[in-house]
Amino acid sequence: MRLDGKKGLIVGIANEHSIAYGCAQATHALGAELAITYLNEKAKPHVAPLAEGMGIELVLPLNVAEPGALETVFETLAARWGKLDFLIHSIAFAPKDDLQGRLTDSSSPGFAEAMDISCHSFIRMAKLAEPLMTDGGTLFAMSYLGAQRVVEHYNLMGPVKAALESAGRYLAAELAPKNIRVHILSPGPIRTRAASGLAEFDTLIEETQDRTPGHRLATIEDVGLATALLATDAARIMTGETLFIDGGYHLMG
Repeated sequence: MRLDGKKGLIVGIANEHSIAYGCAQATHALGAELAITYLNEKAKPHVAPLAEGMGIELVLPLNVAEPGALETVFETLAARWGKLDFLIHSIAFAPKDDLQGRLTDSSSPGFAEAMDISCHSFIRMAKLAEPLMTDGGTLFAMSYLGAQRVVEHYNLMGPVKAALESAGRYLAAELAPKNIRVHILSPGPIRTRAASGLAEFDTLIEETQDRTPGHRLATIEDVGLATALLATDAARIMTGETLFIDGGYHLMG
């Protein structure tokens, strides 16, 4: 249950509160060598010190909406490492007007942008990772309960994350012959920069904590530990799962 000698790419760290940062900490603690990305120059000062604290040398710019940016990251990994053992996709975006309005009123461009960045970018990453995972590997992406149930104010992101969960199952089936596993992780609500864009998020946090059986919300550390475990050989027969990391909240009616 270690990751010594394993190499992983983590996409989606914005600051020390990011779910992706919790994943980086946990996989690093188990011995993995990491590469991480930052969105743009404005984000770099928030990400670079976190990488330095873990001794990560590969800190790469990545905006998946920019043509060629994702390919450049994987070309760098191929040149430096020649392999990849796991990948963590923890990015999502929707234009504010589309995110905070009714799904019924969402714009076609806004829906397409949300789907491209939040879902199709994971499929693109899987395609680029496949030739580097010569010894097998694991792909992860982050979802939320709003993909499976109607959660007030989650709006446009509900069907987008539902598409991501479905894509995870299809990728798992297609890549299984190459020993590449795929998991979608579904944490409960966590106070991250991305989540702050949801309307009435503080209310959602309070209501979720009240209804969770142990009255405890998941943390980025909880998500990181679960991800790290699934990346090890201890979970080598598991694939295609949507795994809830929410203290049992999804069990409640």
